[in-house]
Amino acid sequence: MLGNLFGRLTREPKRGQELFNAVVAEARRPHWYLAGQVADTIDGRFSVLATVTALAIVRLEQGSKALGTLSVGLTERFIESMDSEHRELGLNDPGLGRRVRKLVGSLERRVDEWRDAIHDETDWTETMVSSLYRSEPPGDEALRHGANSLRDLWHKLSMAPEARLMEGHW
Repeated sequence: MLGNLFGRLTREPKRGQELFNAVVAEARRPHWYLAGQVADTIDGRFSVLATVTALAIVRLEQGSKALGTLSVGLTERFIESMDSEHRELGLNDPGLGRRVRKLVGSLERRVDEWRDAIHDETDWTETMVSSLYRSEPPGDEALRHGANSLRDLWHKLSMAPEARLMEGHW
């Protein structure tokens, strides 16, 4: 019955879902945790997801109005995911909203930092360390891997046509 009343709303995929799925798939790639030595923990996985999401948002900001709308959708999907994941972890208490806001703030910080790094206003490697490892960077080889992987990802995102990004590809 609701499908008949709200068919347009219920049949359309959520805005930004395809791109969020691609971001999640990238964040799950084992190389981040093996060669890049990001901690394979909840915090480490969040760092990779937030970093990849931040780079995607910065790319979307550089495009048309449609990509700006997609950026909002990607952010909405990120927030939904954080809320859902914390509920699944059993953290469904009065502090849940505060925790999710903190995670969203962490994404926002990364977006600001990556925006500056991409425009050569800050050092790429320092931004990568802050974004992926927080304050405990791994050895030189893992740092090189992380920096190179993020540069490759940025190159793919920046070269992707808007239509491909709208479909969740780069």
